Amino acid sequence: MLIIGCDYHPSMQQIAWLDKETGECGERRLEHSTGEAERFYRELQQRGVQVRIGIEATGHTRWFERLLAQLAMELWIGNPAKIAAQRVRKQKTDRQDAQHLLQLLVEERFPRLWVPSPENRDARQLLWHRHRLVQMRTRVKNQLQAIALNEGVRRQHRLWSKQGRAQLESFALGRWTARRRDDLLRLLDQLTPQIAELSQAIEQEAARRPEVRRLMTHPGVGPITALAFVLVLGTPQRFCCGKQVGSYLGLIPCEDSSAGKQRLGHLSKQGNVLLRYLLVEAAQAAVRCDPEWRRRFVRLAMRRQRNIAIAAMARKLAVSLYWLWRKAEAQPVAARFGSQVGQLDLPHGVL
Repeated sequence: MLIIGCDYHPSMQQIAWLDKETGECGERRLEHSTGEAERFYRELQQRGVQVRIGIEATGHTRWFERLLAQLAMELWIGNPAKIAAQRVRKQKTDRQDAQHLLQLLVEERFPRLWVPSPENRDARQLLWHRHRLVQMRTRVKNQLQAIALNEGVRRQHRLWSKQGRAQLESFALGRWTARRRDDLLRLLDQLTPQIAELSQAIEQEAARRPEVRRLMTHPGVGPITALAFVLVLGTPQRFCCGKQVGSYLGLIPCEDSSAGKQRLGHLSKQGNVLLRYLLVEAAQAAVRCDPEWRRRFVRLAMRRQRNIAIAAMARKLAVSLYWLWRKAEAQPVAARFGSQVGQLDLPHGVL
């Protein structure tokens, strides 16, 4: 077997290899734009060489992963933080990084990560695309609100009604201010149906996944949050307990404790940014629609700040969804705090 440590960059890659059968080793720099890297791996495939390649988790590697999958080569993706922690030398170059990856692979100390399937990644793009379009629409609306405020009109969300839209279009503005208003209104008219189409696609994707439908029974959780939770976690068997889920999503505080003194900081915010945002939004919806979640939130908010209480509720929501998914329960028992005896079923929120 040929073991290759690959220091990957968008334009090139530095590799170091070792043939475990012959003991032959070497290193090489491969350019991507000229097709040198692709030719190198295709030649190995034509020679019938069994190859294992190790790289750090990074972006812009989709084409490289597809190429290796097509060539039936084994690709290991490692945790960059754990790889860096095992580096001893203070010098850092591409050659040394490739040799370090090779050493970890040969010594079986390579910190391999779980990698989602291509279908999983493609479904994540649906969520990200809708999220970015919603952000763009929000910016457009904020600019239109600013134009209305400068004309002495403060209608807030009522500005998007028929009467508010007519009033906004009736303003006698300067040449370029009117041009800005008209362009923003056209952008708004284009973004709204696109977002609605993507939202419908998400609902259809959620409807065909039984685990997503199960998570949607939780108060405050709709198809977007449930689908994102399933796609990001992949499978509940990856985690042994709810604490690992909170840590994986970056919903636990940083800690710098020593000599018996505990020092907790802000949230670590390590993990998927979109899912963490959706969990915070869903936690606020659960607080609004469920009395037990509201009671818990008020208790935390009285002891600490409101934003800290919301972050704590988001972590509890993530843990509840994890156990609801893992236990395959039909009803969100894990979402409740305390005894459920004598309580009536309440309608769930759908944020």
